[in-house]
Amino acid sequence: MNASEPAAKIAAGYAFSGPALDLGALLWEGQCLPDAQVRVPLPMLNRHGLVAGATGTGKTKTLQLVAEQLSAQGVPVFLADVKGDLSGISAPGAPGDRVRTRSAEVGQDWTASAFPAEFYALGGLGHGIPVRATVTSFGPVLLSKVLGLNRTQEQSLGLVFHYADQKGLELYDLKDLRAVVAFLASDEGRPELKALGGLSPATAGVILRTLTAFEAQGTSGFFGEPEFRTTELLRTAADGRGVVSVLELPAVQDRPQLFSTFLMWLLADLFHDLPEVGDAEKPKLVFFFDEAHLLFHDASKAFLDAVTQTVRLIRSKGVGVFFVTQTPKDVPSDVLAQLGNRVQHALRAFTPEDQKALRATVQTFPRSPYDLEELLTGLGTGEAVVTVLSENGAPTPVAATRLRAPESLMGPVDPGVLDGAVKASPLYERYAQAVDRESAYEKLTAATAHPGAGPTDAPAAEPERKPEKRAEKPSQRAAHEEPSVVEQVVSSGMFKSLARSVGTQLGREITRSLFGTARRRR
Repeated sequence: MNASEPAAKIAAGYAFSGPALDLGALLWEGQCLPDAQVRVPLPMLNRHGLVAGATGTGKTKTLQLVAEQLSAQGVPVFLADVKGDLSGISAPGAPGDRVRTRSAEVGQDWTASAFPAEFYALGGLGHGIPVRATVTSFGPVLLSKVLGLNRTQEQSLGLVFHYADQKGLELYDLKDLRAVVAFLASDEGRPELKALGGLSPATAGVILRTLTAFEAQGTSGFFGEPEFRTTELLRTAADGRGVVSVLELPAVQDRPQLFSTFLMWLLADLFHDLPEVGDAEKPKLVFFFDEAHLLFHDASKAFLDAVTQTVRLIRSKGVGVFFVTQTPKDVPSDVLAQLGNRVQHALRAFTPEDQKALRATVQTFPRSPYDLEELLTGLGTGEAVVTVLSENGAPTPVAATRLRAPESLMGPVDPGVLDGAVKASPLYERYAQAVDRESAYEKLTAATAHPGAGPTDAPAAEPERKPEKRAEKPSQRAAHEEPSVVEQVVSSGMFKSLARSVGTQLGREITRSLFGTARRRR
């Protein structure tokens, strides 16, 4: 290899002996050096990473390239498909002049290949298998982020969840939560939360109005049952390759807070379930978190702290997380400090703000023989500045890299083909049809229709019994006046009955961890 001494030192930093992913060939002084391969050790993929760059610089193709090689080495991958063009990973790539030129430049033995994939869609909005979460599992911190609640409202929502957990009230969907908030905000229900600090009528009103507006946007389908089991993301195909799980997001692009927070729920749920594995030979899963800046925008301190803790701890459970965004400044410094692998595509510097972001990005890299300010603004599409963790955990030299071409289709597959793949999946029947089991809303409705009945008793089978004295408390009302809905519910003794029948046993089983998400028994 005819290369200068700095280039030779950089190349030596990527000469790993163990299994590794091939990213591309080293660029030095305008020349591509196919013998100097830039790679990332497979065990280091659970040390997290960042893929950044301006729009149109090739970030999506980088995700596809890395996902293919992970799958080939038996590692499952999760991809958030914001633009809808990653379904092509399930089909062989199309050879052409551009592919042949690129593969020759970087020393790649390119072969058209398809990879095992599953396709999902939030709430079934799209072609994929529906992904839903119960409100109980989602938790108050994540739900507050979706609803745009402030810190006080978030804390009040936490009280509502705590009450529901203690009473054994499962909040499967949004109407369940709305029913419980309405009760607790009433004169009759407010004493239930008195010992916990109370729930002000004003705050309850805000939460109820926000929930109503949220549902009016067609979001009810995202919450409910059957709830998606995140362990589905850890599957491998019959031939040993890792399954690539593609979450289709174009249908919810106008709800960025929703889909970004749902991605965080997937991670938090995985964190709850997976055992500690320490430093494994390869990751159990690599999770690509696209449009990561949306996750951190207007986030509360509690939310940011939980994100930071999740990223810090989930590595020991064998899960690597890659944040995908435009500039490193989109990611909080506490999170950025935990990302060991970097693929930085080109940045634009047209405005003073762009220049400031460029200088800040340069400062996050190790010292380098490159002029990084000039390099980062001059990279072409499919080129990036790379630094990763070596096999001993030390940062590799900064390497300008011309990236390899993906071997699968660089674009979406035909919608008919995608629909066929989804319906042929063994998971389709498990998640396709929504289920609405009896829960808080149904029990409230039943109690309203039959004031003397308990929440789980059939009205015809209910034996006659004397009304409870507390049920007659609204007795100051005129005799001809009908009791209110809330008074009828209280008169039924529903919440006391729930506490007696299931609250004690079930309430002990609902424990909450990061983000206030519920730990589930698998």
